[in-house]
Amino acid sequence: MAKVVLVTGSTSGIGEATALRFAAQGDTIVFNSAHSALEGKRLVDATPGSLYVQADITNAEDCARLISEVIARYGRLDILVNNAGATKKIPHSDLASATVEVWRQIFEVNVFGTWAMCVASMDELRKTNGAIVNVSSLAGVRPTGSSIPYASSKAALNHMTILLAKAVGPEVRVNAVAPGLIDTPWTADWELERKFVSAVAPLRRSGTPDDVADVILALAATPYVTGQVVVVDGGLSTAT
Repeated sequence: MAKVVLVTGSTSGIGEATALRFAAQGDTIVFNSAHSALEGKRLVDATPGSLYVQADITNAEDCARLISEVIARYGRLDILVNNAGATKKIPHSDLASATVEVWRQIFEVNVFGTWAMCVASMDELRKTNGAIVNVSSLAGVRPTGSSIPYASSKAALNHMTILLAKAVGPEVRVNAVAPGLIDTPWTADWELERKFVSAVAPLRRSGTPDDVADVILALAATPYVTGQVVVVDGGLSTAT
């Protein structure tokens, strides 16, 4: 049976790839972004039966409206993929640049916004025995990442995933993926990091959005897995 799938931050990168992979298997897709309405229209035009809702997950009213629009259009929600995220590239040794304001900005999206989406969608997901997949990062598992605030936000997201899975089972399953370096618009100019990963990781390359989408779809579909954070990094974490 086709599912109704909401993917936040889905007008580019991992989110777009994931949404399109769900669509390819016959599911109904809700695209979302905070700002990229033109990209949203492009994706809806190319994906029959889909919906785009512009909403900022850092705004609780937007979260509630987003879920309301999904239910008004389709009458149900089966899968929530919390992909929307924020980062800022700051060397870990540059403590002065990692201001409290930077911490706030990153946590507002990666932690608080994701939590708000989980809460806003929970009643509907309980009705369908649904699933949540959070998009975290290897930086939340290992001492790495684009900045200390970013890595800390993803560590918080990982623990949130486990605690939430325990709290909302058996009706709703909650898991996360933790990608390593993935080739997206965010990382387009990260050539030094890409060379390092290609030299050190057992699979000798950085990842693609589809590599992550594979695991997201599997976690959404597997009925006896919850509370897990699955690393998707080409084996990088085994070599560093």
